[in-house]
Amino acid sequence: MWAVSTLTLLLLAGLLPAFQLQAPDGDSLTRTAITAAWAAGAFGLLGALVWPLLVRALLLVPALVLGLLGFFINGSLLLVALWVTPDGRGAADPETAVVVAAVMSAVASATSTALAVRDDDAYRRRLYRLTGRTRARAPGDPADAAPGTVFLQLDGVGHRVLRDAVADGLMPTVATWLEAGHRLTPWRTDWSSQTGASQLGILHGSNEDVPAFRWYEKDTGRLMVSNRPASAVELQRRAVRRTGDGGLLTFDGASRGNLFSGGAEQVALVLSVAARRGRRNRSRAGYFAYFSDPANAVRTAGSFVTECVREVCQSTRARLRRETPRTPRGGTYPFVRAFATVVERDVVVAAVMGDMLAGRTAVYADLVAYDEVAHHSGPHGRDTDQVLRRLDRAIALIADVAGHAPRPYRIVLLSDHGQSPGETFEAVYGLTLKDLVRAGCGLPVPRRVRRTPSGSEARDAARDALRSALHRPLDEGDETARELPAKPSEPVVLASGNLGLVSFPDVPHRMTREEIDRRHPALLRTLAHHPGVGFVLVASAEHGSVVLAGDGTEVPVAELTDDGPLAVYGPGAARAVRRTDGFPHVADIMVNSMYDPETGAVHAFEEQIGSHGGLGGEQSEPFLLSPPELSPPVGEGEELVGAEQIHRVLRRWLRESSGPQVPVELPVPVELPEVTGPPEAAGPPPLPSRPEPHRPADGRTGAPEGGPDGAPGDGAADGPVGAPAGGSGGDPTDTPTDAPVNGAARGSGGAPADATVRGYADGTARGPADGPLGGPAGAPVAGPLHGPPVRDEKC
Repeated sequence: MWAVSTLTLLLLAGLLPAFQLQAPDGDSLTRTAITAAWAAGAFGLLGALVWPLLVRALLLVPALVLGLLGFFINGSLLLVALWVTPDGRGAADPETAVVVAAVMSAVASATSTALAVRDDDAYRRRLYRLTGRTRARAPGDPADAAPGTVFLQLDGVGHRVLRDAVADGLMPTVATWLEAGHRLTPWRTDWSSQTGASQLGILHGSNEDVPAFRWYEKDTGRLMVSNRPASAVELQRRAVRRTGDGGLLTFDGASRGNLFSGGAEQVALVLSVAARRGRRNRSRAGYFAYFSDPANAVRTAGSFVTECVREVCQSTRARLRRETPRTPRGGTYPFVRAFATVVERDVVVAAVMGDMLAGRTAVYADLVAYDEVAHHSGPHGRDTDQVLRRLDRAIALIADVAGHAPRPYRIVLLSDHGQSPGETFEAVYGLTLKDLVRAGCGLPVPRRVRRTPSGSEARDAARDALRSALHRPLDEGDETARELPAKPSEPVVLASGNLGLVSFPDVPHRMTREEIDRRHPALLRTLAHHPGVGFVLVASAEHGSVVLAGDGTEVPVAELTDDGPLAVYGPGAARAVRRTDGFPHVADIMVNSMYDPETGAVHAFEEQIGSHGGLGGEQSEPFLLSPPELSPPVGEGEELVGAEQIHRVLRRWLRESSGPQVPVELPVPVELPEVTGPPEAAGPPPLPSRPEPHRPADGRTGAPEGGPDGAPGDGAADGPVGAPAGGSGGDPTDTPTDAPVNGAARGSGGAPADATVRGYADGTARGPADGPLGGPAGAPVAGPLHGPPVRDEKC
């Protein structure tokens, strides 16, 4: 590496007039080479010693500013390195020093990566330096008795897409696992086949009352959008209150790149934490940890630019070839795509590597690259094939790191939903769902309508990451106002993929079919008989609720089966519709688009040619890939149905990895303070306090055995009961034995109404935390987070 840096300096000295490595009157080639070698060594030493200290000192600087500041810090270090060269022969202008330092970091990163990829010994030595270990884990290590678990969510990759990718050779790592005996199991989503509903159910065990990606709540006047921080906070708070449990990752867990924390102590790029202000927002820690290595900043910046160019090339090719279906991909989209496929991927993969090298018990990470590209390029094709290849390399990298972690790891791959192809509703019929609803209500339809907001998870994630990085408040009030009608008497029309929701905000209750017919006689008939609509769900004073279809079919929900109007949508459709019909915040009218089983096409009500959110095709069939060491997810002939069942399966697998540690559940009556106002006013949801990881005599970290639903704990006990400490959002602690048990929150979060106090083997019991999500403030992301990169392809 020293030789490569020396050669780079010599080359740049020849190309840049403002950069010199010799005296003004000239030097011999040997003398110049010695100066270059001296400067390269000094620059490398300063980078190794000074850079981590500077990053730690600048932790309060916004993440985006820190990334940019890294270039100037590198330039300053180079100027110092040139200043200490013998006889002061090195010199450069400040702006030139920034360029030279950036090029040197990029070349060093590329060289070290190439060596690590091509030389197993070099790669192994690099991992040893990261972990501080002197050897790789041997099969006889005592830690083998307590493996950790890594859950990697490949966002939007359906069961069929994964099978086809393996068959086409796009994902050789996954193919190798399948040949080694891994189980590939499809599962069915709920009616709302989108990340908000699925991930909430997977991580927190309940996705009750999540009817879509976005919906309007009449009782509060809120517009809930799953990928907005304030909404994510509220959804997680409700799930914790409903289950009385912090989530899948409460015990020694880490949540990376998700909408929800899952109760994890360690979080990075987690949306439900992004709404925090100040020091308690540790979601930004993932950026700090990753960019603490200057080579990471240069490498990711280069890959970001490459991905933007790739998107421009691919979209231009699609236009020139007049490919259909096609959706606009200009404006800021290339940058949104680059964030999802490069920045988010690099930071999340590095964070997972750090968690494994730190020996964490459970890690859940979401990689959104495929989902973002498939929305705009379609779920099948050359664009998404390239993304699948890079995802497979990320999986391989994580699997390689597992071999060097202080404990063995079981890697589980899963997805939250699939994607169904098809032209948009507007492209086929020339009007949006909102236009159709307004026409059915007899309201004027504007000639030039705004584009329907996209439900892409990455778009709002990129926006919120940027705002968080700049320390700007995440104010969603203006955006909500723009999406609601100007007059309360007009309908609110929202789109979630190929699922549409129509609500009348001036009516406080869910309107019945009879009320809608009296108010707008043509509306339901207009919707149900439109060729782009598959079926409509509406309440009925006479039948409870009914499903209306285009051929005049009307079936009460209580009598609904998978035959009849829902037959085309496959098994489980009737159950999914019936469950959603019982949600308190279901819309007045639920509209599902048509589905063609021959082509697998649906018509999204948003600007997406690969969509998910409703019923129809591949979007409802994600996958679960588990190693053979874990028990089968379901019995022979049984099916996996719903995200909540996936949560129970993952809970069981964590218990299988940890040993017999069962907590005692003691119900405690708790009064939950009424929360009013916008969702951000509620604050983050409270979590049950986290026990310290039980560490056996050999030093390894134990994992929780669940009680009912796999609640975390260290073993049964019936010792004294400790109560949560007070304070304004303070950290969960235990009070003395004689302290009164008081579950009511004194911080910003509040405690769940059915909260429990759990007994532990040390004779104590712990109740729900009274502070916001996430545990102690400012806790750093443990583990080194600057492993080898995932290589990008050229466009």
